[in-house]
Amino acid sequence: MPRITRREFLTGAALITGGAILSRSGLARTASSRKPNIILVFIDDMGWADFSCFGNKDAKTPNIDRMAREGIAFEQFYVNSPICSPSRVAISTGQYPQRWNITSYLSNRNHNKQRGIANWLDPKAPMLARSLKASGYATGHFGKWHMGGQRDVTDAPKIKEYGFDESLTNFEGMGPKLLPLTMDGKGKVGKIWGRATILGGPVTWMQRSKITGGFVDAAIPFMDKARKAGKPFYVNLWPDDVHSPFWPPAEKFNDAKKKGKRGMYIAVLEAMDQQFGKLFDYVRKDEKLCDNTLVLICSDNGPEKGAGRAANLKGYKTHLFEGGVRSSLVAWGPGLIPKRAAGTRNKDSVFAAIDLTPSLLKLTGAKPQAGAKYDGEDLLDVLLGKSQASRKAPIFFSRPPDRKNFYGLNDLPDLSMRHGKWKLLCDYDGTRVQLYNVITDPGETKNLAESQPEVAEELTKKVTAWYESVRVKK
Repeated sequence: MPRITRREFLTGAALITGGAILSRSGLARTASSRKPNIILVFIDDMGWADFSCFGNKDAKTPNIDRMAREGIAFEQFYVNSPICSPSRVAISTGQYPQRWNITSYLSNRNHNKQRGIANWLDPKAPMLARSLKASGYATGHFGKWHMGGQRDVTDAPKIKEYGFDESLTNFEGMGPKLLPLTMDGKGKVGKIWGRATILGGPVTWMQRSKITGGFVDAAIPFMDKARKAGKPFYVNLWPDDVHSPFWPPAEKFNDAKKKGKRGMYIAVLEAMDQQFGKLFDYVRKDEKLCDNTLVLICSDNGPEKGAGRAANLKGYKTHLFEGGVRSSLVAWGPGLIPKRAAGTRNKDSVFAAIDLTPSLLKLTGAKPQAGAKYDGEDLLDVLLGKSQASRKAPIFFSRPPDRKNFYGLNDLPDLSMRHGKWKLLCDYDGTRVQLYNVITDPGETKNLAESQPEVAEELTKKVTAWYESVRVKK
């Protein structure tokens, strides 16, 4: 009888035990635990160049930097809006937020009505969380929500209605909350929006300078609970530290304030990175988690002027220029990303937040929500460092309706798109065209519309046709 090797023995045993596979340590894992865990860190109002690994010389972000050294940093990743609420809709659904009539930040009822936008995301939207939950995942949201339930909108659906088993949010969401206290350099304590209790509870008040740690401290027991139940987990960790008003730790407040708005921002950014350390260490130090977890880290839109920065990219939050919609992205997963790709920078692949949903569904084997048609594309191989491809379709954008003039720039373009090397901006009617080669001119300084009329005409037709196809007709 021929001798059976250890590999053959373990492979056979895997078949007998219902499909177990080998981890890096050689230990068998059950079929249920093979599904990768996913943690999505979605930072509010952070610039493309705010991580020190993306060029920030004013701040140190060692915990993020280590994730980049052990993973992949992407330089041409886009979010799908230059402002928070629609950007969050896009990354949650894999669809353009215009389809759900969320085109700017959600505010009070009258303000939403004036701008012609919804009060909350329709729960029928094809949420990634709902698909993963149906596939056996434990799903948790910890941090800012801002897709319904804010100001006087007290009847919005709770976060759990979007496919989450548990949630803990701030003053822009429905359900249990961590609400921010403030403390200045003299020890004076205040509240940012005390009336947030009208949006329901239970409520815990916590210093804003430590609140990301509070969300981490809620997320870790949730992940432990999922593991004990034999379930993979999907976790949103969505901090809002670097969204103004800035409240650094009290012991750093006075020194930061002397340095102005930028100084306050840097202090908050560094404190946020420090609080991420506990989450990242929780995953890294557990071999089974480290081997089977994908962590994604990016921002929801560009920075507030005078606070964060986007290097040589033009524009800020609310702008359709590169600085408003391009985000740094770090992907980390030692057991999922090939060793040869660890520590690399992908400077070529052009893709967007809407691509994450179909990519993560492919990774997990989860099925799309019934009837869902995604605007995003499956770019899992790019995300895991196995390809340098880009999405095939263009990436389209529309301006927040209340931001025609902002941050000192007047008569801003209404629409834009990125396709290949080209970036085009224009108004709704296709006029005032700007065309840039953002590979050679990422700062959008040289308008090529006149010297490249055929390209400008073709892309203008595409972006105006796209907008007509996705906008909700009033």
